[in-house]
Amino acid sequence: MTHDSGPSARRAFISAAIRRPGSVGAVVPSSRRLAEVLASVVPRDHTPVVVELGPGTGAVSAVIAERLPPGSRHLAIELDPKMVDFLRRTRPELEVVPGDAADLASLLAERNIRRVDAVICGLPWALFDPDTQSKILDEISRVIGSTGAFATFAYLHGMTLPAARQFRRTLRETFDEVVVTTTVWRNVPPAFVYICRRPT
Repeated sequence: MTHDSGPSARRAFISAAIRRPGSVGAVVPSSRRLAEVLASVVPRDHTPVVVELGPGTGAVSAVIAERLPPGSRHLAIELDPKMVDFLRRTRPELEVVPGDAADLASLLAERNIRRVDAVICGLPWALFDPDTQSKILDEISRVIGSTGAFATFAYLHGMTLPAARQFRRTLRETFDEVVVTTTVWRNVPPAFVYICRRPT
């Protein structure tokens, strides 16, 4: 297992942000502490199927891999072709799937997956319009069903903005359970995690 979190990962991340400023919402990859909170929804037993949306350089992927039991499946959906290549080179344990999170169910069906145990998302929700947010959340709801979990994060400094408040409302309309974690201060910038279950 190769974990590349050094200069080449930072270069890849910055390069992606320059190529796609409208779809990369972070300034640096997620910290290990934030990754641990996100990965807390990953089952430690049996052979779960876990999907990442917007894995970036794989900072969260590494922590997920540490939790997964042998025989599990860990897929990462990534839109940017250069990030796909980077992940395939540096995270050989990942099943990297080129594609759009808005097509999640069909991308998984092509790989004979109908249900997943957890979806962990690093997508920049604030950069998406409400229709795109709803489409992606509908896809996530379809694949986690009544037994899976969905985790995503938001930055503390943006939580009072109208778009952030609207996203929280959308989460509460989409899922029966929405838990907001305490702030992860050891992240740049500080962030918190939404953990959602049981689509309504």
